[in-house]
Amino acid sequence: MRGSTNGPLSRRAVLGGAATAATGLAVGAASARAADGQAGGRGRYAGKTVLVTGGTKGIGRAMAVAFAREGAKVGFCGRTAELGRAVEREIREAGGEATYIRADVRQAAEVAAFVDRTVTTYGGLDVALNNAGVQRPFTDLHEVSVADWDDVHATNIRGVFLAMKYEIPHMRRLGGGVIVVTGSSNQFQTRPGLASYTSSKNGVTGLVQAAAIENGPHGIRVVALAPGITDTPMLDVHRPGGISDGEWARLKADLASRSVDAFKRAARPEEIATAALGLASPDFGFQTGSTHLVDGGQLAGL
Repeated sequence: MRGSTNGPLSRRAVLGGAATAATGLAVGAASARAADGQAGGRGRYAGKTVLVTGGTKGIGRAMAVAFAREGAKVGFCGRTAELGRAVEREIREAGGEATYIRADVRQAAEVAAFVDRTVTTYGGLDVALNNAGVQRPFTDLHEVSVADWDDVHATNIRGVFLAMKYEIPHMRRLGGGVIVVTGSSNQFQTRPGLASYTSSKNGVTGLVQAAAIENGPHGIRVVALAPGITDTPMLDVHRPGGISDGEWARLKADLASRSVDAFKRAARPEEIATAALGLASPDFGFQTGSTHLVDGGQLAGL
């Protein structure tokens, strides 16, 4: 579940976080390459290389499929090879190009190898979608286990750091690029039981801002998407024991209807992927260092 439902938050705080001022740094060669690809082949990302972490399910899978459909050559990772091969096969059978590479974003050597292999396989790196993330069942802060706390932070913030660490040198060498990080509406407000998840996603805000300032002069944009409640397998960590699939589906729908003010439903992963397609494109060429809510109006009603 990306996002939450309760807790006070001022409109000023939300707007300040969601519309973080762009630094005004040029994207130069990256925008030019993206424009060339759009004009010269099928889809907005024809001829571009796109990397996705956590691409085997949920939002990451939807991103891999969406960018491949738009002509990108997609390298994506995840921990479960069976799921990865299935997504790779799905994309290729639809006429797209994708390569699954097993990697755990908590492991530096695996992340480095994944990034390097994607660049070697497809000859570049235009867009990196640093999406991998985990959540644990609702647990009050004082009852969160140290192991769960460490795992959430190792995946959600250290994993983003590692991905950027190994992506940025390639992008600088190639003249630019775009990094999109999957954050959460929890960057702006939270609810009881999500201390580890919220703190990890708040870390994304600072990391995106720092990376944007450092890398703008090198033609690299760095931004974050902040989904609200999205119907992905991540929601299943909150599933109560002993209920049927139908009961769980109804419970999720009820949660979304009470949490999302405008549309009264959870987002579909494909809707978040569509937002990433736009944000990574030259249409948003002056956006960097900012976090963009895609929450169906969830925070607008607070």
